[in-house]
Amino acid sequence: MMHERFEQIIEKEQAATAKLDHTIQVCVAASCLSSQSDQVLEAVQSEITAGKHAGCQAKGVGCMGLCSRGPLVNVVHNGKQPGETLYQDVKPEDAKSLVKAVTEGKLLKKLVCPTDVPFFQRQTKIVLENSGRIDPERIEEYVAAGGYEALLTAVTEMTPNDIIDEVLRSGLRGRGGGGYPAGLKWTTVAKADANQRKYVICNADEGDPGAFMDRSVLESDPHRVLEGMTLAGYAIGARKGYIYVRGEYPLAVARLKKAINQARRLGVLGDNICGTTFNFQIDIRLGAGAFVCGEETALIASVEGKRGQPRPRPPYPAELGLWGEPTLINNVETFANVPPIIRNGGDWYAGIGTEKSKGTKVFALAGSIVNTGLIEVPMGIPLKEIVFEIGGGIPGGQKVKAVQTGGPSGGCIPAEYFDTPVDYESLVKLGSIMGSGGMIVMDETSNMVDMARYFMEFCKTESCGKCVPCRVGTVHMYQLLDKIYRGEAMRYELRLLENLCQMVQEMSLCGLGQTAPNPVNSTLRYFRHEYTDLLLDGEKDGETADSLNAAASAPEVQS
Repeated sequence: MMHERFEQIIEKEQAATAKLDHTIQVCVAASCLSSQSDQVLEAVQSEITAGKHAGCQAKGVGCMGLCSRGPLVNVVHNGKQPGETLYQDVKPEDAKSLVKAVTEGKLLKKLVCPTDVPFFQRQTKIVLENSGRIDPERIEEYVAAGGYEALLTAVTEMTPNDIIDEVLRSGLRGRGGGGYPAGLKWTTVAKADANQRKYVICNADEGDPGAFMDRSVLESDPHRVLEGMTLAGYAIGARKGYIYVRGEYPLAVARLKKAINQARRLGVLGDNICGTTFNFQIDIRLGAGAFVCGEETALIASVEGKRGQPRPRPPYPAELGLWGEPTLINNVETFANVPPIIRNGGDWYAGIGTEKSKGTKVFALAGSIVNTGLIEVPMGIPLKEIVFEIGGGIPGGQKVKAVQTGGPSGGCIPAEYFDTPVDYESLVKLGSIMGSGGMIVMDETSNMVDMARYFMEFCKTESCGKCVPCRVGTVHMYQLLDKIYRGEAMRYELRLLENLCQMVQEMSLCGLGQTAPNPVNSTLRYFRHEYTDLLLDGEKDGETADSLNAAASAPEVQS
């Protein structure tokens, strides 16, 4: 019966599209909305109505990726000249000339955005396959694009173990930063006592500065995340799920709420999913913007209504999670990968990427780069291809200096290492991490001490204060960095900073403190001269760690 319902939806959508000569798609994700794309959409719709262009339709779609050129408008030609045309920097006052050009089969050359460039051609879209293509507020368009097909197949033709086997074969690793194999985590929760209540949590608490991957996916394709969570619930034997999303993402929250209601009405969420005995509910929980709540145990505490603070692990949430029950936690991008894995098979996904890092990764390109925006590339792509080809290089004729990956928990990678493939292991070897996917490019004018100081200020502010190494250590590290940056520090204070980094890294309770020294360590590793050049007495050739330690314990230091 559900098969027939899906077929009816698909046929209706295809019939409606067949009547159109042109579809004008306007990006209504947050980045373009900040440039008044909603007014562009309204103006285009008014022009179509006024001109009585029956074969032309305008609709809002999700993120198209090239945020630096927004508002973006994509025109799909279904009539005499099939194909697509992308327009950039479109303003409401361009609506009349745009609609005229579209309906007359002409190009509005001044606004054309070339798509035969690496930014578009070098991407491999799995998570973002629907972004910028469908209306995120219409479940019918998601179904017509193959949405909920995996869920229907899973609950009617597959066992829970079959689902887990596909995820295991895919080699999918958690995209929230840790990179833990998703299939192993799912297996742990699935093996828990069947009489226990189990939970699925989607971690949408995206807090890294410069990161907007999860926000864009939720705004552009919310049903994909709901489907991934529901598949996970079926696989592990859970009946309840929560999406923990930042309160600073009002558009994502609004679209999620709408998507949940639509999914319940269609019968792909709630009771008797797809006409089976499987029941699964999803609710939204809003976070107050605490960075530490991206850590899974702190997130669980927040969902329970407690203060968002981490607890020691083990036991891990897979064994003792929400309200003391086995809990599966993955982030937005991880769940968004699940439906295509079930549709196409785990072996298909494992064929993309590298031996240990399978599939694709979504990155938010920001900083000193021409093409700021959202990209999805295969794991293992060299960093230089992301920066110079997809990213378009550095604006203003400047030279690139480094790339910061992983946000406050990551590190800086200097330009001489840009041949490095982007995968979990390679980035760790360079002193950085994949993180959730933030990638900030810095040019030669950037001061690396100032950059480390900025991230340390963020970490000390966001520390929950539960453990002393993080609560006190990050404050002292920031003070030392600030003193060095202002040119007021002595050489022994640089050694104190390094000792503090080691202590905080090894003794902090959770990932916030354990990774907070990463930006400092990586900049000291690759740009040490920028620190020593600012010291009052410099670091002389032949300076040893013993002499620095001796200086740090000198009587005048203790005062």
